[in-house]
Amino acid sequence: MAYQYPLSAPIFEGNEMIYSQQAIQSGQLATAGEFIPQFESLLGKKLKTHQVVALNSGTSSIHLAMVLMGITAGDEVICQSFTFCASANPIIYLGAKPVFVDSESDTYNMSPELLEDAILDRIAHGKKPKAIVVVHLFGMPAKMREIMEISRKYQIPVLEDAAEAVGSHIDGKACGTFGDLGVFSFNGNKIVSAGGGGALIANDTAIVEKARYLSTQAREDLPYYQHLEIGYNYKMNNLSAAIGLAQMEQLEKWVEKRRLINETYRKLIGAIPGITFQNEPEGAFSNYWLSTILIDETVTGFSNDRLRIALMKNGAETRFLWKPLHLQPVYREIKFFGGDTSRKLFKKGICLPSSASLTLEDQEKIVGVIIQELAKTF
Repeated sequence: MAYQYPLSAPIFEGNEMIYSQQAIQSGQLATAGEFIPQFESLLGKKLKTHQVVALNSGTSSIHLAMVLMGITAGDEVICQSFTFCASANPIIYLGAKPVFVDSESDTYNMSPELLEDAILDRIAHGKKPKAIVVVHLFGMPAKMREIMEISRKYQIPVLEDAAEAVGSHIDGKACGTFGDLGVFSFNGNKIVSAGGGGALIANDTAIVEKARYLSTQAREDLPYYQHLEIGYNYKMNNLSAAIGLAQMEQLEKWVEKRRLINETYRKLIGAIPGITFQNEPEGAFSNYWLSTILIDETVTGFSNDRLRIALMKNGAETRFLWKPLHLQPVYREIKFFGGDTSRKLFKKGICLPSSASLTLEDQEKIVGVIIQELAKTF
């Protein structure tokens, strides 16, 4: 279904056509070509100090990061429950077992207190976790300083899933650069889109070079195909990198537009009783990839699902917040530490249209539907 007001559509108004035509004319459309290192270099400059390997998806980036962290069959890995399944599925790929941790209510991200509870419990049972996977949901920075303090205290490395958070930071330090390894996504709906793609980042040259080696089927530098290790077909292609480079050149503009969209929603509906927003903690700067609201049906008289249907009928694409992984049928046997925070967020939350192309008039029409739903109640 085509929406008049899509949830998060990319905009191509920079050098995308020029670079993609250059990539096509070069004949290098696969995993070699000039745009791959250029994309990696520019992303590294935006993040400051970190080194980058461009990959073909955020999911493959997470999987490869876990391989590099030495996660193997039988290990336990702590993972945020309130996130997309790609944050946890690679744990299963490796024969390891996730341990899910609930969120805290202001950022929607992993609760540092519950993280420590989970660590202490697993250590008491002789199963010290091999890693911690923390996510910056919808571009909102998690409480990384507290989480990294816990990581250092128990000497458990952190994999930072910043798939939705390119351009977000905490006191000027980019999301994705706090943990031992970080990953990003450049899927078609992300704030910077390469059509598809991801990246793995680290501050360790050896780790990045190992990732680069493994991402191209672990091929040895010989005039014939020889493999000493099992590798993966995970490298970003040159055409995607060309588009991604053009998008990355405009990162600050896209972040500014998304933040303005969020600010406008707050001005238009922030004072309505029963509607609340995801808020930045002190020092945090969100790219507001998606603008989200929570709806207290006991106050508004309508649910997130009723609003979703009303907006859909008026050409506006929305999405529920993530269904917590500990509530997913495929993960029903997995241990969970926490309470009802993420379940309540899922029950109440909805993502509003957040494309950078939205105009003030567009947002006023979207908000008009919300006002109409309120009018039906009162």
